[in-house]
Amino acid sequence: MATAPHPQSTDELFHALRENHRLPYGRTRTVTAEELVDAAERFAEPVPLVHALLELQEAYTYGSDPRKSPVVFARLLTLFDEQPEAFDERLRAQLFWRFKWVANALRALPEIPLASLRQWLTEMRDRYEKEGLGLQPYYGQAYQLAVHVGEDAALAYELWAGRRRTPHSDCEACEICERALYRVAAGDDERALEVWAPVLAGKESCQEEPARSVSHALLPLLRTGHADRARELHLAGYRACRRNPSMAGEVGRHLEFCALTGNEARGLELLAENRNLFDEVDSPLDQLDFLTGVEVLLRRVEGLGHGELPVAGYAGRAWTVAGLCAEVRGRGDGLAARFDTRNGTSAHSGRRTARLDRAPLLDALELALRARSLDELAPGDAAGAAGARDARGAAVAASGSRAASAVPEELPELIRRARELGEEGHPDARTCWARLRDLVAARDYTHPEDPAVGPYGRLCADLLSDEAYRTAERGDHASAVDLHEEAAGLYEDAGATDDVVLARACALLAAAEVPGEDGEEEAEAKAAGLADAHAAVVRLQEEASGLAPYVEGRLLRLRASALGVRLQTSGDPAHAAVVFAEADLLQEFATRHGLTTQVSGAMLLRAGTYALSGDLPAAVAEIDALRDRLAADGPAWHLPRALGLRGRLQFGLRDAAAAHADLAEGLRLAAAWPAEAVDTSRLHADLAQACLYLGRPDEALTQLTRSAEVDLRDGKRVDAFCTYINVAQLCLDHGRIEDSIALLDSLLGEPDVTGGELDDRLVAQLRLLRARALHAGDDLKAATAEFVALAAESAGWDDDPGSHAMIAAETAMVLGEAGEFDRAGEVAERALAAHALSPRYELISNCLRELARLRAQQQGPDGLAAALAHLDEAGRVAEAARAAGFQPVGRSLETALAYEHGRVHAYVGAYEDALAALEKALGLLGEPGAEEGGAGEWAECVRLAGAVEGIYLERPAPALVRLDAAVARLTALGHLEECEPLASLAAQLRDEG
Repeated sequence: MATAPHPQSTDELFHALRENHRLPYGRTRTVTAEELVDAAERFAEPVPLVHALLELQEAYTYGSDPRKSPVVFARLLTLFDEQPEAFDERLRAQLFWRFKWVANALRALPEIPLASLRQWLTEMRDRYEKEGLGLQPYYGQAYQLAVHVGEDAALAYELWAGRRRTPHSDCEACEICERALYRVAAGDDERALEVWAPVLAGKESCQEEPARSVSHALLPLLRTGHADRARELHLAGYRACRRNPSMAGEVGRHLEFCALTGNEARGLELLAENRNLFDEVDSPLDQLDFLTGVEVLLRRVEGLGHGELPVAGYAGRAWTVAGLCAEVRGRGDGLAARFDTRNGTSAHSGRRTARLDRAPLLDALELALRARSLDELAPGDAAGAAGARDARGAAVAASGSRAASAVPEELPELIRRARELGEEGHPDARTCWARLRDLVAARDYTHPEDPAVGPYGRLCADLLSDEAYRTAERGDHASAVDLHEEAAGLYEDAGATDDVVLARACALLAAAEVPGEDGEEEAEAKAAGLADAHAAVVRLQEEASGLAPYVEGRLLRLRASALGVRLQTSGDPAHAAVVFAEADLLQEFATRHGLTTQVSGAMLLRAGTYALSGDLPAAVAEIDALRDRLAADGPAWHLPRALGLRGRLQFGLRDAAAAHADLAEGLRLAAAWPAEAVDTSRLHADLAQACLYLGRPDEALTQLTRSAEVDLRDGKRVDAFCTYINVAQLCLDHGRIEDSIALLDSLLGEPDVTGGELDDRLVAQLRLLRARALHAGDDLKAATAEFVALAAESAGWDDDPGSHAMIAAETAMVLGEAGEFDRAGEVAERALAAHALSPRYELISNCLRELARLRAQQQGPDGLAAALAHLDEAGRVAEAARAAGFQPVGRSLETALAYEHGRVHAYVGAYEDALAALEKALGLLGEPGAEEGGAGEWAECVRLAGAVEGIYLERPAPALVRLDAAVARLTALGHLEECEPLASLAAQLRDEG
């Protein structure tokens, strides 16, 4: 099937070549390049064919198809020999540059005789000499062949490295990598890293760099004690090469790095992400490099006792670690032997053996925020996965063993124990119900004939009730209603009257919490529904007779909870009194009947009501009384919740240190109990907030990540993903860009995301944040692609035009930054159309002003007309915002527009107009005051006006008057930091004067 239309003219052909050149390397680009060569041949003109062949050779080279690259180059050489006039200076330079590509391709093919490789280098040298080109590139290729063969590398290095670079030499970054690898081979890691420094710092780069250098530098960094730097480079470097067939060797070295740093589980995840490389890498040399890294990882995993883990491998069958390891070993050994046979040395087998025999360099190095263990990947081992994720504390293991010991072996005793624990509200009831659920689901289940246990229907009702509680905890109140109602029916059939009343009461409260439409009216409706639910539960309780005390207590708790949630929903202080009254009633009844769980519940509810009423000291006093009571009488599993509430109260009292102490202690105690019973996720999230208040963002990231992990284990995937979004944003806010991207990549690779099961808007939020992170990490190409895709998808969100306006506006700005102004204008038009449906005044104004600035900056006077058109549109947005009463954050839209007029005119050299616009902006801003916020904008406007007036208009005297007055005013107001750039500019003007 054709992948591109057939060009009907050379202009169409060149356009198609440019469009294809924009595509990522891979099958689609290669096939299209082949078709364009066929099309070029029909025009019977040499120049279009040369361009098409160059594009095809590049597609083969970077698509990891070395066998075809030399064939294409041979056609180019023939054209050059026969029609040299078809090659202008640029095409001639490309032709001679690509002699090196062919040399690299031939080395990668073990079926090519060594004599042919050397013959090609001779051809290269002869051609270079005939053209009068320097021979340094030839000696560079001779050195690389010597390294490949494993003979005379030192001499070849000296012949190459001592020569002056030429225009046809490999780029600085690639040559730096070769020099550094020479030092690594000599055992001098420190010197190698010194040589690599410019590339690893991003000062030198190319198509393959710094990704290639990063992959080679990881182990030297570890060996020299720079583990943190290795971690940082792994995250950035892996992203640059993942799933890329032409960088399979680099991927293999990242897998090896994971294996040697205690990150075997991450290694397997990365292997799964790169499963395409098993089948898409056509270069035998790249295959060997990749497979050796894969084998290092798999041997390590198998050695740790996980040989039966499922793993991604060659297509067509399911693989285990052990099975794939054996397959990879055979293929890798075979490839190494083929190269050694061709070369007449044992270099490749020796290097492979050295990599495979290398011992781990670190026991553990945290590479990603979502740290996982091999135990978590074990098939069917949910308990092991849960325990492994919380292996940070021994108390968790103790909790697991305590819960296991609470589960009786005998079925009648297990049923009785589950009910007793359930009546008490004990967390271990969940473990018993889970065990019973498994037993009842078995095909050979036989219900015990025991009057104390009751009929099978009652047990089924118990299990439904437990499921209803867990469903409500996950926020699915509608399903909880159905489960409670079904349970009530079974209880009624079984003659369990008390349980019928309790199940129906729970259904009433769950129904009141079923969400409706967002908005103020919904809050009022929900509050009214909760009041009705309270009244209905009261009637149920009054109509029932002879209820057991624990059921009476549960009903009183439901009544109080309904009113408590109503207060929380409405925020109406008038609703507090009835909550206190119900809480008092509950506590009095529970105290009289020894229901310690309900006593604690009453006190927790009262403390929360004080807090909602604004009386934080009273809330703290109540929670302190509860803490003392819990310490003396229990239940112990309520202590973490009490400390969690106390910590949140401390936030309100602006005591972050005290909040941190309470929450940390709550987490310590929570480790002894199942996470869902003590709301461990909330404790981690609140502790993260305390850490942020205390200026400890790294600790906050750890706590937020653990909160998300707990939610994942509890099946609250939406909550977990929302928390992970906060983690990624926090990473971005604190400059940990690669951590943010790595986390988002991991989340976007989750099965329910790739399978389309997760909410599409939540997935879009993940992708939008990833696009922003890529942009912050200066990966403009990848960021642009993601933004463009999101803008296209969000265009169909008819129910949410505001979000589309936001995404389209950001996309337009990124396209403008990339210089694609036509596309940027089209997307900006779509943003404006969405804005008309759901106004986003400030965002749209920012977008239009930024496009204007970018036009002027990149295109100069040629872009002025388009830039002013954008500013005119921004002016209309500002007028509409003013008419609508919109109040932006910070400066007005008119002020921002005037300032942008100044910048745009300055960029195009219209300095008088620029100064006039900046004067207008200063007038709109007004004089700064002592408060923070506006002084920085005012100072920047003064600085730019001073620069335009003093430097470009060459009027330093009035510029100095302006600047000195501004410095004096800002100094008097205490804005010393804002003074610095103004004082610096003034000093520059005086020096130049």
